[in-house]
Amino acid sequence: MKGETLGNRLKDVRTEAGLTQAELADRVGVSRKTINTVENGVFVPSTLLALKLAAALGTKVEKLFWVE
Repeated sequence: MKGETLGNRLKDVRTEAGLTQAELADRVGVSRKTINTVENGVFVPSTLLALKLAAALGTKVEKLFWVE
């Protein structure tokens, strides 16, 4: 487990869906800054937030996040 990081494609999937950070944030009930920090790997989302993001983007959580 040591040295593992969370990979994510949140920004790619969000832009493919045609959403801004603010629009996605509104859909899941967080701030735009939270979306930004998740996309940039600064903040690791909770399980609940990861599931909400996947649902809002119409995809599986595994497409958005994985352990590297």
